[in-house]
Amino acid sequence: MERYDRQLRILGEEGQEKLRSATVAVVGLGGLGSIITYYLAAAGVGKLIVIDDGLVELSNLNRQILYTTSDIGLPKAYIAAARLKALNPEVEVVPRQARLAPDNAGKLLGEADILVDGLDNWESRHILNRYAVEEGKPLVHGAVQGFYAQVTTVVPGKGPCLACFLPEPPKPRGVIPIIGAIVGIVASFEAAEVVKLVTGMGEPLVGRLLVIDAYRGGTDTVELRRNPRCPVCGDLKG
Repeated sequence: MERYDRQLRILGEEGQEKLRSATVAVVGLGGLGSIITYYLAAAGVGKLIVIDDGLVELSNLNRQILYTTSDIGLPKAYIAAARLKALNPEVEVVPRQARLAPDNAGKLLGEADILVDGLDNWESRHILNRYAVEEGKPLVHGAVQGFYAQVTTVVPGKGPCLACFLPEPPKPRGVIPIIGAIVGIVASFEAAEVVKLVTGMGEPLVGRLLVIDAYRGGTDTVELRRNPRCPVCGDLKG
C-alpha cells in the first residue's frame, strides 16, 4: 500500500490489482524499453517479459538509463531484469535474450496480455504488429528520431494497425540520431498507455497518432483510420 500510495489515489485498489494481474511484454530494451520497463515495474505490473538480443554498448548510455558503464558488453535482457527486480521485488521479470522473428513470436510473446514496442527498426515492428493483430493482443507503439517522436496504440478490431498507415517497412537508414530526453518523453507516454489499457481508465491512443515535436515544443494528434485493404488487419471486423 505504501509503495503504490500515490497511484492508488487515482487507480484505487481495483486498478492496482489489475496491474498486479497483468503480463506485459516489452520488445526492445534500448532507450524506449529501458524507461518503459522501469515505469511499469515501478507501477506494479505483475509480470514483465523483457526481450532483447543485444549487448550494452558505450553509445547506448546517452538514453538507455537501465545500464551503466560497468555493464558494457553484458546482455541487456539480463541486466535489465536485475535492475527491475532491484527496483520492485514484487514484480516477476522474465528476461529473454532473443531477436523477434516470425517463427519465434509465439514463443516469446504468447503469455503476454499487452505488447509494447521498444524497438528501433520497422522490420521488427511489422513482425510485432502482425503477431498482435493475429492474436488479438493490444500493442503500444512508439518511435523516435532526433527531436521528433510518435505514439499510438493498436487494439485489433477497434482501430487501425501499424500497417494501415505504413504498409511496408521503410528502407533502413543507418544509425538513428536521437536526443536522449526525447526518448524519455515517448517511453513515458507508452507506459501510461499500458496503464490505461490494463485498468480501463482514460482514453488510449486508438485510432490516433500523437506526434511530438520537441524541437519547437509542441504536439499534434493525427486521426488514423483503418485501411479496409490493409494486408494485416483488413479482414477483421470492427
